Amino acid sequence: MARKMNRPPVVMAVDREPRVLRVIRHELGERGFRVVTAHRGADALKAAGTERPDIMLIDLGTPDMPGLEILRRLRERTSAPIIMLTERGGEPDRERGLALGANDYLEKPFGGAELSERVRAVLQRVPGSWTGEQVVRHGNVAIDLNKRTVMKGRALVSLTRTEWLMLQHLATNAGRTVLGPELANAVWGPQAFGAVPHLRVWIARLRRKLEDDPARPRLIVTVRRVGYLLAAPNLGS
Repeated sequence: MARKMNRPPVVMAVDREPRVLRVIRHELGERGFRVVTAHRGADALKAAGTERPDIMLIDLGTPDMPGLEILRRLRERTSAPIIMLTERGGEPDRERGLALGANDYLEKPFGGAELSERVRAVLQRVPGSWTGEQVVRHGNVAIDLNKRTVMKGRALVSLTRTEWLMLQHLATNAGRTVLGPELANAVWGPQAFGAVPHLRVWIARLRRKLEDDPARPRLIVTVRRVGYLLAAPNLGS
């Protein structure tokens, strides 16, 4: 199993409403998290560098800059999971946020139990620093997100930059279906929606290098008309 670190997981919460931040600080603090809060996007970007949060809760309505812009800048700097805090009826912003690399969303208003369960579920689903685990293993494949290396059995797998960026994003979100536009954005940037049809070619290249039987993939799975899924990592080390 992944070795737990001695420190509690750090949550960074960004919201324009002091009341919401008080709820987050109280509820997650009572459940063993260390909570860092910010009202403004600029403060959040600064705190992300100094506090190194294990997970981030981002309000999409901050006063000084759009929440989606905060999300985009954070995703450029860290692979830590992000949960969007959204208003009801905000489906377009949620879809854009997921395409930019958010891992989940939580609608306001929310209760303490729901908040805690969602945070823990995302932390457990996404390989992250709170467990000290940076290696995603599935079968005989080991993806080291820290060293940026991939091993198949005892052999080092050589990947191109594009292949690595694609695999890195899939591995960071192991066990979750990654939408086509989200994966294209992670590899080629925000203007890459036209590149979505090319994902199939690059996924096929990764499968040839990583799968025992590329025609019957077990590591990188196609979710028809939705995107791609890197199978959940092994529970054992």
